[in-house]
Amino acid sequence: MLIFNRLKAIIMIRMKMMMIRRWGFVLFSIFIPLVAFTQEKDFGIWYGVSAEHKLTKKLEIDLSSNIRTFNNASKIEEAFLEGGITYNFSKYLSLAGSYRITENIEDNNSYYIRHKVFVDFKGNIPVGNFSFSGHVKLEIRTKTYIKNEDDIYPDYTGRIKLKAFYRTPVFPVNPYIYVESFCPMFSDVSGTIGKIRYAAGLEFRIVKQQSVELEYIFQRDYLPHLSDMNIVSINYDIKF
Repeated sequence: MLIFNRLKAIIMIRMKMMMIRRWGFVLFSIFIPLVAFTQEKDFGIWYGVSAEHKLTKKLEIDLSSNIRTFNNASKIEEAFLEGGITYNFSKYLSLAGSYRITENIEDNNSYYIRHKVFVDFKGNIPVGNFSFSGHVKLEIRTKTYIKNEDDIYPDYTGRIKLKAFYRTPVFPVNPYIYVESFCPMFSDVSGTIGKIRYAAGLEFRIVKQQSVELEYIFQRDYLPHLSDMNIVSINYDIKF
Protein backbone atom coordinates (compact mmCIF):
# COMPACT_ATOMS: atom_id res chain seq x y z
CA MET A 1 0.00 0.00 0.00
CA LEU A 2 2.87 2.36 0.84
CA ILE A 3 4.56 1.65 -2.50
CA PHE A 4 1.29 2.28 -4.33
CA ASN A 5 0.86 5.65 -2.61
CA ARG A 6 4.41 6.67 -3.50
CA LEU A 7 3.93 5.70 -7.13
CA LYS A 8 0.68 7.66 -7.20
CA ALA A 9 2.42 10.74 -5.78
CA ILE A 10 5.24 10.49 -8.36
CA ILE A 11 2.74 10.19 -11.21
CA MET A 12 0.82 13.21 -9.92
CA ILE A 13 4.02 15.30 -9.72
CA ARG A 14 4.98 14.36 -13.28
CA MET A 15 1.53 15.24 -14.54
CA LYS A 16 1.70 18.65 -12.88
CA MET A 17 5.15 19.29 -14.32
CA MET A 18 3.87 18.40 -17.80
CA MET A 19 0.98 20.83 -17.32
CA ILE A 20 3.34 23.65 -16.28
CA ARG A 21 5.56 22.95 -19.31
CA ARG A 22 2.54 23.10 -21.60
CA TRP A 23 1.52 26.42 -20.06
CA GLY A 24 5.04 27.68 -20.62
CA PHE A 25 5.01 26.62 -24.27
CA VAL A 26 1.63 28.28 -24.88
CA LEU A 27 2.77 31.51 -23.23
CA PHE A 28 6.05 31.42 -25.17
CA SER A 29 4.08 31.03 -28.41
CA ILE A 30 1.87 34.00 -27.50
CA PHE A 31 4.54 36.40 -26.25
CA ILE A 32 7.32 35.85 -28.78
CA PRO A 33 5.37 37.30 -31.75
CA LEU A 34 4.43 40.31 -29.62
CA VAL A 35 8.05 40.93 -28.64
CA ALA A 36 9.38 40.37 -32.16
CA PHE A 37 7.25 42.94 -34.00
CA THR A 38 7.83 46.16 -32.12
CA GLN A 39 9.18 49.62 -32.82
CA GLU A 40 10.79 50.73 -29.57
CA LYS A 41 12.02 48.18 -27.04
CA ASP A 42 13.22 48.39 -23.47
CA PHE A 43 13.88 46.09 -20.53
CA GLY A 44 13.26 46.64 -16.83
CA ILE A 45 13.26 44.85 -13.49
CA TRP A 46 10.65 45.47 -10.79
CA TYR A 47 11.44 44.75 -7.14
CA GLY A 48 8.54 44.62 -4.69
CA VAL A 49 7.56 43.80 -1.11
CA SER A 50 3.97 43.57 0.10
CA ALA A 51 2.26 42.78 3.41
CA GLU A 52 -1.36 41.97 4.18
CA HIS A 53 -3.13 41.82 7.53
CA LYS A 54 -6.67 40.58 8.19
CA LEU A 55 -8.40 42.86 10.67
CA THR A 56 -11.73 41.02 10.71
CA LYS A 57 -13.41 38.32 8.68
CA LYS A 58 -14.44 40.89 6.08
CA LEU A 59 -11.83 43.63 6.44
CA GLU A 60 -8.11 43.61 5.64
CA ILE A 61 -5.36 46.15 5.13
CA ASP A 62 -2.26 45.98 2.95
CA LEU A 63 0.98 47.85 2.42
CA SER A 64 3.37 47.54 -0.51
CA SER A 65 6.47 49.15 -1.93
CA ASN A 66 8.09 48.80 -5.32
CA ILE A 67 11.11 49.96 -7.29
CA ARG A 68 10.85 49.85 -11.08
CA THR A 69 13.74 50.25 -13.48
CA PHE A 70 13.97 50.99 -17.21
CA ASN A 71 16.60 51.77 -19.87
CA ASN A 72 17.76 48.13 -19.82
CA ALA A 73 17.37 48.09 -16.01
CA SER A 74 20.10 50.74 -15.64
CA LYS A 75 17.92 53.57 -14.22
CA ILE A 76 15.09 53.83 -11.72
CA GLU A 77 11.90 54.94 -13.41
CA GLU A 78 9.61 54.87 -10.38
CA ALA A 79 9.60 54.07 -6.67
CA PHE A 80 6.40 54.00 -4.66
CA LEU A 81 4.74 53.21 -1.35
CA GLU A 82 1.08 52.18 -1.31
CA GLY A 83 -1.43 51.44 1.42
CA GLY A 84 -4.99 50.25 1.11
CA ILE A 85 -8.03 48.65 2.69
CA THR A 86 -10.30 45.90 1.34
CA TYR A 87 -13.85 44.99 2.31
CA ASN A 88 -14.90 41.45 1.40
CA PHE A 89 -18.61 41.13 0.67
CA SER A 90 -18.11 37.37 0.31
CA LYS A 91 -15.47 34.86 -0.77
CA TYR A 92 -16.11 35.97 -4.33
CA LEU A 93 -16.60 39.74 -4.28
CA SER A 94 -14.69 42.62 -2.67
CA LEU A 95 -14.19 46.36 -2.87
CA ALA A 96 -10.82 48.03 -2.22
CA GLY A 97 -9.45 51.54 -1.96
CA SER A 98 -5.80 52.58 -1.80
CA TYR A 99 -3.42 55.53 -2.00
CA ARG A 100 0.01 55.50 -3.62
CA ILE A 101 2.77 58.08 -3.35
CA THR A 102 5.37 57.73 -6.06
CA GLU A 103 8.57 59.36 -7.19
CA ASN A 104 8.86 59.29 -10.98
CA ILE A 105 11.53 60.37 -13.40
CA GLU A 106 10.16 63.07 -15.69
CA ASP A 107 11.13 64.56 -19.06
CA ASN A 108 13.78 66.79 -17.49
CA ASN A 109 15.51 63.68 -16.06
CA SER A 110 14.68 64.68 -12.48
CA TYR A 111 12.38 62.94 -10.00
CA TYR A 112 9.04 64.39 -8.91
CA ILE A 113 6.23 63.23 -6.65
CA ARG A 114 3.01 61.81 -8.05
CA HIS A 115 -0.13 60.90 -6.13
CA LYS A 116 -2.45 58.05 -7.12
CA VAL A 117 -5.79 56.99 -5.71
CA PHE A 118 -7.38 53.65 -6.65
CA VAL A 119 -10.90 52.28 -6.32
CA ASP A 120 -11.00 48.58 -7.14
CA PHE A 121 -13.92 46.16 -7.53
CA LYS A 122 -12.73 42.52 -7.52
CA GLY A 123 -14.33 39.17 -8.30
CA ASN A 124 -13.03 35.63 -7.89
CA ILE A 125 -14.39 32.24 -9.05
CA PRO A 126 -12.69 29.00 -7.88
CA VAL A 127 -12.99 25.98 -10.19
CA GLY A 128 -11.21 22.94 -8.78
CA ASN A 129 -7.53 23.80 -8.45
CA PHE A 130 -8.01 26.83 -10.69
CA SER A 131 -8.99 30.30 -9.60
CA PHE A 132 -10.28 32.82 -12.15
CA SER A 133 -10.34 36.43 -11.03
CA GLY A 134 -10.89 39.86 -12.42
CA HIS A 135 -11.01 43.44 -11.31
CA VAL A 136 -12.24 46.78 -12.58
CA LYS A 137 -10.14 49.61 -11.21
CA LEU A 138 -10.37 53.38 -11.39
CA GLU A 139 -7.00 55.16 -11.13
CA ILE A 140 -6.78 58.89 -10.40
CA ARG A 141 -3.30 60.39 -10.86
CA THR A 142 -2.06 63.85 -9.88
CA LYS A 143 1.33 65.18 -10.97
CA THR A 144 3.59 67.73 -9.33
CA TYR A 145 5.77 68.14 -12.43
CA ILE A 146 3.87 70.64 -14.60
CA LYS A 147 5.05 70.67 -18.20
CA ASN A 148 1.86 71.92 -19.83
CA GLU A 149 -1.60 73.09 -18.83
CA ASP A 150 -3.10 69.58 -18.87
CA ASP A 151 -0.68 68.46 -16.14
CA ILE A 152 -2.39 70.76 -13.63
CA TYR A 153 -5.49 68.57 -13.55
CA PRO A 154 -5.76 64.92 -12.42
CA ASP A 155 -6.04 62.28 -15.10
CA TYR A 156 -8.29 59.23 -14.91
CA THR A 157 -7.60 55.69 -16.13
CA GLY A 158 -9.86 52.67 -16.18
CA ARG A 159 -8.06 49.36 -15.67
CA ILE A 160 -9.44 45.88 -16.35
CA LYS A 161 -7.50 42.79 -15.29
CA LEU A 162 -8.26 39.09 -15.88
CA LYS A 163 -6.18 36.41 -14.17
CA ALA A 164 -6.05 32.59 -14.11
CA PHE A 165 -4.23 30.97 -11.17
CA TYR A 166 -3.51 27.25 -10.73
CA ARG A 167 -2.88 25.97 -7.22
CA THR A 168 -0.65 22.92 -7.45
CA PRO A 169 -1.71 20.44 -4.74
CA VAL A 170 1.49 18.36 -4.74
CA PHE A 171 4.19 21.01 -4.31
CA PRO A 172 4.25 24.74 -3.42
CA VAL A 173 4.82 26.21 -6.88
CA ASN A 174 1.71 27.74 -8.44
CA PRO A 175 1.62 29.11 -12.02
CA TYR A 176 -0.57 31.97 -13.20
CA ILE A 177 -1.22 34.22 -16.18
CA TYR A 178 -3.00 37.54 -16.52
CA VAL A 179 -3.76 40.38 -18.91
CA GLU A 180 -4.47 43.98 -17.92
CA SER A 181 -5.58 46.91 -20.04
CA PHE A 182 -5.32 50.64 -19.22
CA CYS A 183 -7.89 52.96 -20.82
CA PRO A 184 -7.77 56.79 -20.48
CA MET A 185 -11.02 58.37 -19.29
CA PHE A 186 -12.53 61.87 -19.56
CA SER A 187 -9.95 62.98 -22.14
CA ASP A 188 -9.51 63.40 -25.89
CA VAL A 189 -8.34 59.78 -26.17
CA SER A 190 -11.11 58.24 -24.07
CA GLY A 191 -12.33 54.90 -25.34
CA THR A 192 -8.91 53.77 -26.54
CA ILE A 193 -6.39 51.43 -24.93
CA GLY A 194 -3.41 53.41 -23.69
CA LYS A 195 -1.42 50.45 -22.40
CA ILE A 196 -1.74 46.68 -22.07
CA ARG A 197 0.18 44.08 -20.07
CA TYR A 198 0.48 40.33 -20.62
CA ALA A 199 2.10 38.38 -17.79
CA ALA A 200 2.99 34.85 -16.74
CA GLY A 201 4.46 33.94 -13.38
CA LEU A 202 5.11 31.45 -10.64
CA GLU A 203 4.26 31.78 -6.96
CA PHE A 204 6.75 29.98 -4.72
CA ARG A 205 5.19 29.27 -1.34
CA ILE A 206 7.99 29.47 1.27
CA VAL A 207 5.86 28.84 4.33
CA LYS A 208 2.11 29.12 4.91
CA GLN A 209 2.07 32.92 5.20
CA GLN A 210 5.02 33.86 2.97
CA SER A 211 5.67 33.55 -0.74
CA VAL A 212 7.81 34.89 -3.58
CA GLU A 213 6.37 35.73 -6.99
CA LEU A 214 8.54 35.68 -10.10
CA GLU A 215 6.93 36.84 -13.31
CA TYR A 216 7.58 38.00 -16.84
CA ILE A 217 5.54 40.94 -18.15
CA PHE A 218 5.24 42.11 -21.70
CA GLN A 219 4.00 45.71 -21.71
CA ARG A 220 2.87 47.57 -24.80
CA ASP A 221 2.30 51.34 -24.61
CA TYR A 222 0.18 52.93 -27.33
CA LEU A 223 0.31 56.48 -25.96
CA PRO A 224 1.98 58.86 -26.63
CA HIS A 225 3.64 56.52 -29.18
CA LEU A 226 4.02 52.78 -29.72
CA SER A 227 6.68 51.22 -27.50
CA ASP A 228 7.23 47.83 -25.88
CA MET A 229 8.88 46.81 -22.63
CA ASN A 230 9.97 43.41 -21.35
CA ILE A 231 9.87 43.23 -17.56
CA VAL A 232 11.02 40.75 -14.94
CA SER A 233 9.17 41.25 -11.64
CA ILE A 234 10.23 39.84 -8.26
CA ASN A 235 7.90 40.30 -5.31
CA TYR A 236 7.99 39.06 -1.72
CA ASP A 237 4.56 38.68 -0.05
CA ILE A 238 3.76 38.16 3.60
CA LYS A 239 0.41 37.72 5.39
CA PHE A 240 -0.01 38.06 9.13
